[in-house]
Order: sequence, then C-alpha cells, then structure tokens
Amino acid sequence: MVFSTIVFLCMFLPITIILYYVMPKALKNYFLLAASLFFYAWGEPKYLLVMLFSIFCNYLFGIWLFRLGSRHMPPGMDAGMVENAGTDRRRKKARLVVTLAVIVNIGILFVFKYMTFAMENLQKLIPSLPVWQIALPIGISFYTFQGLSYVIDVYRDGGKSVQKNPCKLALYISMFPQLIAGPIVRYKDIALQLDTRTHSAEKFADGVTRFVTGLAKKAILANMTGVLADSIMQGDFSVMSASVAWLGAIAYTLQIYLDFSGYSDMAIGLGKMFGFTFLENFDHPYIATSVREFWRRWHMSLSGWFRDYLYIPLGGSRSGNVYLNLLLVFLATGIWHGAAWGFLLWGLWHGFFVLLERFLVNHGKQKVRSGIAAKAFGWLYTMLVVVIGWVLFSLVQLDQVLTYLGIMFGKNAGGFHAYGLRYYLSNQTIFYLIVSVLVCIPWKWKKPEGLVFDVLQKILILGLLVLCFVFIINSSYNPFIYFRF
Repeated sequence: MVFSTIVFLCMFLPITIILYYVMPKALKNYFLLAASLFFYAWGEPKYLLVMLFSIFCNYLFGIWLFRLGSRHMPPGMDAGMVENAGTDRRRKKARLVVTLAVIVNIGILFVFKYMTFAMENLQKLIPSLPVWQIALPIGISFYTFQGLSYVIDVYRDGGKSVQKNPCKLALYISMFPQLIAGPIVRYKDIALQLDTRTHSAEKFADGVTRFVTGLAKKAILANMTGVLADSIMQGDFSVMSASVAWLGAIAYTLQIYLDFSGYSDMAIGLGKMFGFTFLENFDHPYIATSVREFWRRWHMSLSGWFRDYLYIPLGGSRSGNVYLNLLLVFLATGIWHGAAWGFLLWGLWHGFFVLLERFLVNHGKQKVRSGIAAKAFGWLYTMLVVVIGWVLFSLVQLDQVLTYLGIMFGKNAGGFHAYGLRYYLSNQTIFYLIVSVLVCIPWKWKKPEGLVFDVLQKILILGLLVLCFVFIINSSYNPFIYFRF
C-alpha cells in the first residue's frame, strides 16, 4: 500500500486513526502493530512472513545478548577481576551472537535482494548456472537495518536497551509510517515513545500539515517532474540532443528529491498523528556547496546509520585507513540501494568526490571560503556531481548510462543544440519545474500568530489536500522511487 493512493487516504488511514483513538491506552500499541502488519500484507502478503521472521530473529538475538550481559567491565569490577573466566566467556559469546545477528540479517537481505544479481553475473562465467528470479520484498532494506541497529545497540550497552516485549519490538520495526521507505528509525530514539508518547490536538494538527505537505510534494510535483524525466530518459537516445538529455537529468534530480523527501514528510507527519516523533531525514540537500555537505543533508538516517555501524567500527577518521573506510561506506551505500552496477558506481562516484574534498582540505589545497563567488562555484560543482550521479542511479544499466552521459556532453548527432527542448517545455511543464526548484530551497520567514492565520493555514492545507486528490485521481503515473529499496 502506498500513501498517495485512494485506498490509503480514504480507507486505511481514516479507519486506523478512528480506531486507534477509541482504543484504550493499553491496547494502542497492539492495534497499531496489527494495522501495520495489515498495511504490509496488503501489497506483499507472502513476504509478511519474511519480515516477521526477521523480527523474531532480532528479538531472540536481543534477549540472548541481554542474558549474556555486558561485553564491557561490569560496574564495581577492578582490573584484576576482568580476567575472570566466566566474564570473559560471556563477552566472547556476546561477540559471537552479534556476529551471528549480522550474518543472519545481511544473509536475509542478500537472498532476497542480491541473489538474482549475483547469479546473473556468475552465469556469464558459468553459462550452465541457473538463475533464480527472486522478487524483492518491499522495504526489506529499511526494516533489516532497523532490526540490525537494535541488536548492535543491545550488544554495545550490555543489554540495557533490550526490549523484552516482542510486540513492542515488532511495532518498532514494522510501524507502517516508516516501514517501506524510512526514515530509518533507531530504537533508542523511539524506545520511550512506545510507552509514554503524548497525544494532543496540536501535535495531530502538525502531523496533518506535515503529511499533506509531503503528499503534495509527491502527488503533484514529483509525479509531474517524473513524467518529464521518464519521457526523456526512457526515450530514443539516437535522436536526443545534449540540451534535452540535461533537461531529463535535471528533471530526475528534482523528482527523486521530491519523491523521497515527500515520503519522509508523510512518514514524519503520520508518526505525529499517532503520537510519535521521528527524526528528520532531509535538510535541503540541493543547497549544499560540497559533496560532503550534500551527504550531511541527504537521507540523513541512512548516512547516520553507516557512520555509526560501519564507518566508526572500521576506525573512522582516527585510523590510518580513513580514505579506505570512507570508500567502503560509499560502496555499501550504493549497494544498499539496489542490485545493479549502476547503484554501485553511483556510490563510488560520490565516494570519490568526498575523498577528494577531504584530501584537499587535509593537505591545505582547499580553503573554506565564505564569499558569494566561492559558494556559487561550490554549489555548481556539487550539483554537477549530483546530477551526473543521478544518471547512474536512474538508468542503472552500464550501456545506457554511458550512452546517456555521452549525449549530455555532446557525443551525439544533436550535439549541444537546443533541438527538441520546445517539445518538452510547455508552459505547464515550466511552471512545475519552477515550483519544484522553489520547494528545494529553504525559505525563512516568521510564522504569523493569531486566530486568522491559523484559520487561513487550515484552509490552505485543506485546499492542498483536495488538489492532491485531483492529481491522484486524474493521473495514472504514481510511482514511489524508494518503494523498491
């Protein structure tokens, strides 16, 4: 089930909200868990068992680690007691358990997401090797990372953060607002809210506003820019000019941000409606003036996950292998997004420029400048890297990527002429492109106070919701890009 569908907006969401608020407090979590499982089963009934198996395994790993106790020196023990054989054995067992948890979680992810890709590539070396076509369960990358982060955190704090109630852990991992496309929520950020979250009319209203804003990003702007991007990037490359190719790449750049950030806005808004507060996932990444800054603003929950559970354990910036560590992180980031060479290259592409920027700063070749010209140059450079990167991400197949990039830089019959632009740039398309660009920019303004403004804001949100319904009903184009991850 997708948020921007009539089934979700007119049936699932209102029924779930009404039943949730009439439920006694003691039953709210159980009802929300049941609703979340139904939400997932609606589109992926057979893969519900995969998610439940993942939850069950991580629950057992957490309990196991809790019983083994801390891998660190327990409070009150002196240095001589650390050598105690029982304590040492427990620490070793804890390391084995968390290692097993990583293997199981990554193993499940590999089987369903990467097995077919691996077999297809092996078949090129061994033609007789069969290829199993395994469908990808929706949201498996997201709920796998949430479950894995929970187990690792339990291991790190010696079992203090363990959740002994399996239903509460299942709710944390499967909660429908963030289940299929994030944000990737850490257990420590939501643990207290599972028991003591607050509900208020103001919080609910804020949630509705955030949800409708995200829905408008997705259903109106992302879909309209997506139609333009698909019509170009899935079109005939043989007659395409460089200007048209750049237009397609820019349209996709807008689409993926509006699509994914719109989904995150909806997830955060839905969380507020049910009393939860999720951390932000985007911070206007397209205003970044370096690739490093871009990654501090783009998909922040994923970037933070790789920082805490891969980069730092590898040694982070304290080790002598900082460049290798960064490269491995971006390689993993690319692979996380999908089983295709284009995703891997996309990760390495960004990783290369992050490493380059770090090298230049560390060796005094690059100074941080605050002037307008320096910021403008930094922004142009960053957006060039990002836009080219999205071509790798969008087309995925290497032959298509190379052909399209060649066209963008004039290697085609159309050259750099503006041939074909008029065909794609109608007044309506230009309008949506301008609005999309404006949405990517942070606008600072002081929120007016008073009853009149509150009423006008509610009318505006209601009107925006009606407009979203109009677009959803009249459009057959309604994909979620991150739905497949």
